[in-house]
Amino acid sequence: MFGLTRARKTAVVAATAAAAATALLNAPTAEAASSRIVGGTTTTTTAYPFMMQITDASQKQFCGGTLVSATKVVTAAHCLAGESAGSVRVVGGRTYLDGTNGTVAKVSDIWVHPDYTDVTEGNDVAVLTLSTSMPYTPASYVGSSDTGVYAAGTTARIIGWGTTSSGGSSSNQLRTATVPTVSNSSCASSYGSDFIPSDMVCAGHTSGGVDTCQGDSGGPLIIGGVLAGITSWGEGCAQAGYPGIYTRLTTFSDEVTEQVES
Repeated sequence: MFGLTRARKTAVVAATAAAAATALLNAPTAEAASSRIVGGTTTTTTAYPFMMQITDASQKQFCGGTLVSATKVVTAAHCLAGESAGSVRVVGGRTYLDGTNGTVAKVSDIWVHPDYTDVTEGNDVAVLTLSTSMPYTPASYVGSSDTGVYAAGTTARIIGWGTTSSGGSSSNQLRTATVPTVSNSSCASSYGSDFIPSDMVCAGHTSGGVDTCQGDSGGPLIIGGVLAGITSWGEGCAQAGYPGIYTRLTTFSDEVTEQVES
């Protein structure tokens, strides 16, 4: 263990703000990917129409999500654990956090994986059901048999509004970057028993420099044009020798499909 880890979630939800602030002050460097992309470039929701902001009721973004059907969004369990449907909104088609365009949808149901307890224990996946449809092109996602997508060295794309440095400020504009997937053995050498290969996949450069960070939690890891992972956690952001950790979506694909089709 690396002590108390933090998922890469931006703590802005009113109901948990005080507790989150205390955690942010006291937590060590392991963080959830709630910051903006480190080492990336600016992009738009036109380029990535499936990219959703997950916000509180006042539309303050705290996580990302991926639209996989008109009314379903895949995100991280640690983003929604303890939240109620009434306290969450999903915003699509809005490139800038301070924008007013796009579509805002209320949430009618939150499914958090029933075995989720902590990011380092795996099962970091959730599905939101929207009260109204999103008029944007959804992303396809991996099936349970598509395990070959994670071959070490495969190029993966990360997207989000998270911080551009560990503990820094969130990016107002959507950002993106590419990182290579990392072998299970290499990731285990970095994270020890906190890395669960059945539930997690690592992506990042050995030298660091490019990564998801606080505020990017719940956003997509895109491989071969499809959703293959969910931004989950990591030791700091973009640190050499500590790649980002993402939910291995093939493991949970069938459960996600049950929620998407329900």
